[in-house]
Amino acid sequence: MHESGAYSAGDPRLARAAAPLLSAFDRQRLSMLSAVVAPPARLLDAGAGRGRFVAAALAAGYRARGIEPSRRGAIAAAAIGAPVERAAIEEATVAAGSLDAVTLWHVLEHVEEPGAALARIGSWLRPGGVLLVGVPNLASAQARVGGERWFHLDVPRHRVHFTEAGIDALLRAQGFAPVRAHHLLAEHNPFGMWQSAVSRVTARPSYLYNLLKRNAPARSSDLAITLLALPLVPVAAIAELAAGLARRGGTIAVLARRAP
Repeated sequence: MHESGAYSAGDPRLARAAAPLLSAFDRQRLSMLSAVVAPPARLLDAGAGRGRFVAAALAAGYRARGIEPSRRGAIAAAAIGAPVERAAIEEATVAAGSLDAVTLWHVLEHVEEPGAALARIGSWLRPGGVLLVGVPNLASAQARVGGERWFHLDVPRHRVHFTEAGIDALLRAQGFAPVRAHHLLAEHNPFGMWQSAVSRVTARPSYLYNLLKRNAPARSSDLAITLLALPLVPVAAIAELAAGLARRGGTIAVLARRAP
């Protein structure tokens, strides 16, 4: 499931044009992390995908590396020179207490046993080490808008979904102390609100996302609907901003510390 469809190898459409925007997303993630653990901290990106964030963290001065279970991710990371080992969380070899920080960015919803994954990650962190975890928010406004066509539902690849209260409780149960939760996230939230709303009227859910990922045909009635809906992007962005301010953002990022 993680090597096919929207997760297939190869560059998405408009990848080069999107590169500056993706870099901005990485900078927002780095700013959240650097507020609590500064370079040159030892950082592991668990579920590193194509290695983009590992490369950004290295450039920012972190001693960064990643692990990624998918073959296409590890190959793409190697192509940009990002040190990413092909390994899942449960099989990675990481010395106990050897890390200052771990990022777990839209990974936890993919694992069968999120509690066990957090316990293992906690063992890698030094006492007081930092975890930054990003997950879709099941209690979000856009989840209500999208219903079973919510952009971040992504069943069956997503095995578990969280509310802010749920991820907070899970972190505490695994020996982490949550520090703060962010609801105003540029990377997924405005697009997720727009795409969730448009998916209510397209034949294929998340048509534009799948089109960009080369997982949907350009010749489709959904293309016309999508183009007609593009002027609604600012409306969706404002709606998502209001949702984030009300702590109902489409995705959330939680900073937590490993208990001493």
